Order: sequence, then structure tokens, then C-alpha cells
Amino acid sequence: MTPITMVEGRRIALSNLDKVLYPETGFTKGEVLHYYATVAETLLAHIANRPVSFLRYPDGPDGQLFFTKNPPPGTPDWVKTTPVPRSEDPRAEQVVIADMPTLMWAANLVVEFHTPQWPAGAPALADRLILDLDPGPPATVVECCAAALWLRDRLAADGLHACPKTSGSKGLHLAVPLEPTPSEHVSAYAKTLAQEAERALPDLVVHRMAKALRPGKVFVDHSQNAAAKTTAAPYTLRARALPTVSAPVSWAEIEACLNPSDLVFLADDITPRLARDGDLLAPLLDPGLAGRIP
Repeated sequence: MTPITMVEGRRIALSNLDKVLYPETGFTKGEVLHYYATVAETLLAHIANRPVSFLRYPDGPDGQLFFTKNPPPGTPDWVKTTPVPRSEDPRAEQVVIADMPTLMWAANLVVEFHTPQWPAGAPALADRLILDLDPGPPATVVECCAAALWLRDRLAADGLHACPKTSGSKGLHLAVPLEPTPSEHVSAYAKTLAQEAERALPDLVVHRMAKALRPGKVFVDHSQNAAAKTTAAPYTLRARALPTVSAPVSWAEIEACLNPSDLVFLADDITPRLARDGDLLAPLLDPGLAGRIP
């Protein structure tokens, strides 16, 4: 029998809690749910007013992975949704993870959480800019850190405050709080930044996605600022071999990174980091730090 748990007055069926989702560490579905319950307050601060897309991996990262934007079949009627018109479906809606019951219901589906750069109710009006720094082997996150430091200073020259986090995979994300700005303007500015980085650091950075250009370099992916694109949310678990998290990091950690393992954070690492450092992405939520792109 599937156990029923009451979460803030909502009945939620939590299934297969002993199922091992990450075989390399033995990390179970129950531990996934425990992780999300533990970081819920901080995670919700970043996603509670955004439509989410799910990358589902119900059998672990080695099983079938599938991406969905529509509310999945069986979504409870108390789960909040928001209109997200798409060309193929003008009446489309997506889930909003607005509270702890919704978070636990979604976590039970075994998902990565991905969000756009704009909040619910304001499609294509971005309140943040994202640069995804993706290393092409043999480059690693160490090279991403070098590129990130250049981009931090370049953004600061325009009065913008960059916050780094790991992707939870190989690279880094830089997130910048913005005054509400049309996504197309943010996209154009982000592309300009990536091109400038390539000119300044030609042996390190590439701004185009072509695989032939990327070995040994850091691809500064500016495309995730397009209104239709999404990025792995802060604190989401990733469908990787280990239960890695897209974890906020400090600039001191970026500056000190000498080995890729320096910036790998697993689920069990996050609560101690929050206790020690607080939410390193809190500046994204501070209206006083929201900048205006040139």
C-alpha cells in the first residue's frame, strides 16, 4: 500500500520510498524527498512564483528521462498553475511550485526543476539574466571559474551583480537580478557579453554552440535568456550519476577552485552549507540589487 502523508493539510501519496535512484551512492527516493523537505524554504523562495518544467527520471539517471512542461496526468486540483501560452497551444499552463505540499508532490515524481528567467504572469519579461558556462573536455569547471571571474567584472562594469551557482553537472551558472526587462533585450545583451568574453579570452571562451569549436574551451551559453528557454533551478537535484545539486557558491570558492571536485556538491552537503553561509543566491531576491541592462 502506498503511504499517505499529510503535508500542511494536503494528502500526498509517497511511493517507492526505498527505491534506489542513485546506485553509485545508494541514495533512495525517500532520501530525495527528505532533501527537498529540508531545503524547502530556501528552494521555494527561488521558484514559488515561476512556472516549472520537469525533467523526470523516475528510474534514476540511468533510466528513461523525459522533459515535460504541461502539468502531468493526475496533477491534484489544488496544485497551482499559470498560463504559459505557446504557439502550438495558446491555452497551455504550467505548474507553479507555490508551497510545501506542491513541492513534495512534485518531488515524488522524481524530477529536476527547471524555470524560465521570468515570473508567473509576466511571460517574456525577465527579472534575471543567466549565463551557462559549459566546459568542453578536457576543460572542466576550473576553466569555467576563470571565465566566470572575467564575466563578473564585466557585468559589474555595467552595474550588474552576478551570483554564481554550480550547474550540478559539469559547469557553472551566473545569475544576475534585473529590473523587469523584455527577454529579447536580455538575450541580445547576454549574447554581446559572450562575444566580448570570447574576444577578451580567445584561448578560453567560445560563444557559439558548434561542437567543433568547444574542445578545451568554455562555451558561454547565452541562449537560456530566450523566453521559451529554462535553466536548472537553484537547489534542484540533478539526474546524474551522483545526487548532485545545482548549488550556490561564493566568489571566494570560485577564486580558490583548483580541482573539479572542489565544486561538486551532493544533497547531503547543502544543509550544512545553508547553516554556515545562508542562501548565497539571496541577492537574486533583493529588489535593491536588481540592475538595468545598458
